[in-house]
Amino acid sequence: MNRTRFFVLTGMILTAVLSKFLPHPTNFAPIGAIALFGGAHFQNRWLGFGVPFVALLIGDLSTGLHALIPFVYGCFALNVCLGWWSRRAVTVRRILGLSVFGSTIFFLVTNIGVWWLLGTFERTSAGLLQCYAAGLPLFLNTLLGDLFYTAVLFGGVAALEWRFPRILRLEANAL
Repeated sequence: MNRTRFFVLTGMILTAVLSKFLPHPTNFAPIGAIALFGGAHFQNRWLGFGVPFVALLIGDLSTGLHALIPFVYGCFALNVCLGWWSRRAVTVRRILGLSVFGSTIFFLVTNIGVWWLLGTFERTSAGLLQCYAAGLPLFLNTLLGDLFYTAVLFGGVAALEWRFPRILRLEANAL
């Protein structure tokens, strides 16, 4: 097991989590990218899910629990699975495409949750469309945040692996 790689990956994720506590636009957050990154880089599925979900839980405990948790966590579980799927060929194009896909699914699913659970919009097709329209600015922030943090995390690992190939190489049974 390559412990150095584990600590580097976990450190990068924790740094991204800590950035959530800096001033930022609403929904410009690292968690979607962290889930994609965790799925792509941790060979152990428990770590692939565990590290991003612990980060998500820490954030939720600090900002408050809410009714949309099943929708939100389900979307991030999908991001971890997308990360696993990306392992066979981690390319810039694939990772960026998966990041956009994950952001879009998050928007679609969480807005259904808002419409269905929170009572802010009428439970009609017109109310659902209003909910999606109201969520578009948040979708833009989600998309930009996911793309930014995806570039930082995946680009950071690529740069570190290029600079320190012997220390950070991914061994067959690592993590």
